[in-house]
Amino acid sequence: MKKITAVFTALIMTLGLCFPLNSFAAAGGWSPFSNDSGTWTIFVYMCGSDLESYGAAGSMDLIEMMNSSMGNNARFIVETGGSSDWYSNVSRNHIERYEITRRGGYRVQALSRSNMGDSGTLADFIDWGLDNYESEHMGFIFWDHGSGSINGACFDELYSYDSLYLTEIEDAFAMAIGKTGKRFDFIGFDACLMASIETAAILQDYADYMVASVESESGYGWDYTAIGAYLGRNPGAPADKLAKVICDSFYESCDLIGAAGSSTLSVIDLDKMPALISAFDAYAEDIYRLSGKADILTPVIKQARAADNYGGNNASEGYANMVDIGGIINAGAEYSKNAAAAQKALEEAVVYQVKGRDHSRASGLSVYYPLQVRGSSEIEIFRNVCISNYYLGLIDKIVYGLADPLNTAEYDNQGVVEGQDGDWGYLDDIDLNDSTAITFTEEPQISESGSFWFELSEEGLQNTASVQAIVYLLTDDVEDAICLGLSSDVLGNWDNGVFADDFDGLWFSLPDGQMLCTYLVEECDGYDIYTSPIELNGEEKNLRFVWDYEYGEVYMIDVWDGIEDYGAAGRTGTELKPGDEIVPMYDAFIVDTGEDCKYYGETYVYDGDPYLEFGPILEGQYIYGFCIDDIYGGSLFTDMAYFVYSDGTVYFDEELL
Repeated sequence: MKKITAVFTALIMTLGLCFPLNSFAAAGGWSPFSNDSGTWTIFVYMCGSDLESYGAAGSMDLIEMMNSSMGNNARFIVETGGSSDWYSNVSRNHIERYEITRRGGYRVQALSRSNMGDSGTLADFIDWGLDNYESEHMGFIFWDHGSGSINGACFDELYSYDSLYLTEIEDAFAMAIGKTGKRFDFIGFDACLMASIETAAILQDYADYMVASVESESGYGWDYTAIGAYLGRNPGAPADKLAKVICDSFYESCDLIGAAGSSTLSVIDLDKMPALISAFDAYAEDIYRLSGKADILTPVIKQARAADNYGGNNASEGYANMVDIGGIINAGAEYSKNAAAAQKALEEAVVYQVKGRDHSRASGLSVYYPLQVRGSSEIEIFRNVCISNYYLGLIDKIVYGLADPLNTAEYDNQGVVEGQDGDWGYLDDIDLNDSTAITFTEEPQISESGSFWFELSEEGLQNTASVQAIVYLLTDDVEDAICLGLSSDVLGNWDNGVFADDFDGLWFSLPDGQMLCTYLVEECDGYDIYTSPIELNGEEKNLRFVWDYEYGEVYMIDVWDGIEDYGAAGRTGTELKPGDEIVPMYDAFIVDTGEDCKYYGETYVYDGDPYLEFGPILEGQYIYGFCIDDIYGGSLFTDMAYFVYSDGTVYFDEELL
């Protein structure tokens, strides 16, 4: 999220949003703006949330709008609310509406406080805005957190972080635009993870283009100074040209803070959505009709899980379950006569995108896919926005695998495809960390040569998506085991199902020697991205860093909130600054009882040097086990073995925990 310093706070309060207290009942009575040809009105639904109360992000963007040299033919119409505190004189106790032109910002209306995560609040703003501020060209921007296709966007901090589901967004536009028939030139999301096919599908009747990101956005968000300045230089610019400027300026601002690697932003031609939806449905039908064959369903699922995905999707940061739709189509391309047509329709719908090196495979649109489904309510929500009943049937089969993995291919769910209600209540009782899909021919054991190994059964191997090692440091009194995270140092034979440890005793640590608890985020070309839970200045965060094995360097890139309990994805790109206090965090358990507990490291004061260490672990006693992820989104943590690390060597004990 955007950061704020004491100096900048003072700047906002003294030079920023000094709105007059009087209200204007009519639009633009004081302004040179007219609704003649070549004019632009951009409506911004600014749900400030904790992006404003903790980081002044909303206030800074309002200042950007006022400083944008937009000329006489453009204006921003902004509705504010949803935050417990504002770093400007925007009221936290009201819904307020502002008109911002080249002459500054003016409050034109103040309403009673209402929930910005409610479709009625959104519909009222759209209806009021179109009645009072119609112009030749019109855009609409959702400003806040986003979460993808399940929880939508705009999480109101004042109403328990209630958000606008996609169905609520559709209802609001249908209510407001249905009265007038007016259509926006573009609808955009200055929010994370909203460039999904489900989002585009619900907006296709209300705008010409959609502008959104498949990935989490940098906390700096869109560059409103650049947007307004472009319209000042190019009055009446067409929407596709403006959308390109939005993308390019966003990427440039991300690059300035070193966040370009993970940044994405796409422009979707919504007139192309019917063709894309039809083509994807035909592709999904092909795969669904073959899903009764395990030798086809299993490789499709494995390739879908290997596709580019967005929003963390790991044990430390949480799961957004948004996967690149191009990757989903590629996963079944071998088995579908309609895959090529679906890819072509996708390429025609995504008319422009920017993307960093971390997402070089990004197609510009994502789709919901249950990498790790979070209960029945998630699937119920998805059912209401899914663009294809055949795809819903395929997803239903995949989540059914969590309950009955040996009979997934034979599972008959034709009723779901035909539009009947599904029964997903069983998902609420499943332990995702105790997969029944993983079975063994030989259970984990210590070999005569001292290695720790196991052999999967034929069915277990088919159901396995990945195998990693999990490592725990034992305290000196051997009472507690402190988790250091997951390691990919495992020898695996994917032909016969035999896997064994390949642990070399090397681990990531802070410059002061404290080992970090680490989880893999993404494997890229020449480097991997990891995350580690920390406290940053007393607040729980995730430290992201790069292991560039081509150059042998490990360096911190940013800090991220991850996926919040209420579903919102925190914005990325929070930079570390000298003096920041980092405290490593670790999950742990009591050895004798298995009871969970937490451990915290010592405070490390960041000095501006981003480089981390990758070297030998501390000498001492450890526990080593395997974490096996199945293809349905479950995991199995095997029995664990003791080992001692001494003189640069790992010595496994014959005793298992």
